Amino acid sequence: MAAGAAKKASSESSLLNIGQVLARLRADFPDLSSSKLRFLEEQGLVSPARTTSGYRKFSMADVERLRLILSMQRDHYLPLKVIRSYLADLDAGTSPSFPGLPDGAPAPTILPGGRRFKRDELIREAQASRTLLADAISASLIRPGEFFGEEALTMLTALAVLQKSGIEPRHLRGFRTAAARELDLIEGAVLPMSRRKDAASRARAAELAGDVASNLETVRTCLVRSALGRIIPEA
Repeated sequence: MAAGAAKKASSESSLLNIGQVLARLRADFPDLSSSKLRFLEEQGLVSPARTTSGYRKFSMADVERLRLILSMQRDHYLPLKVIRSYLADLDAGTSPSFPGLPDGAPAPTILPGGRRFKRDELIREAQASRTLLADAISASLIRPGEFFGEEALTMLTALAVLQKSGIEPRHLRGFRTAAARELDLIEGAVLPMSRRKDAASRARAAELAGDVASNLETVRTCLVRSALGRIIPEA
């Protein structure tokens, strides 16, 4: 019994309370709050353990799951229903395609580590050249820095594929302008809710922003596919 109690105490001591989770994640997600974490739990995206007193206790797996969820919202503008479906497939042991990524692009992972890349690592993982990365930074498609995240890897991987078709980063400067216009639309849609001071409203505003972004992406994709019919007429 004594050995079992000691093992249980050791296991519980490795769990984190909500404040410790915030401390670990706020470096990458400065606006994260305890209310947002509770909101994600209410939505069924994470299920921390509970003490006999009802306090939440998060494992390291929970922390990395939260990091993935928050990255999917922030970097890919995915709505919670899409994130929930993706996580359910992961939990079921399948290997689902990451929603919204081009074929061959690396998907974010729940596993810790590998989420920050040095310049040479980024180039190697994306199978790109130093010149392509420099051009992407010059075109404001990738932010300059000593370390790069998964979003930069996804972008550089896509740019490397596009380069094979003769499309260079300088040709894509207009995408930054279009993205800024989309952000204006998203901001206008969520502004009334985001102005509210309670954390629950801000969390819902974040989810709404993801939904709007996802639907704007659908509209853009449909327009491009429709235009392809004029470029490549059916036989």
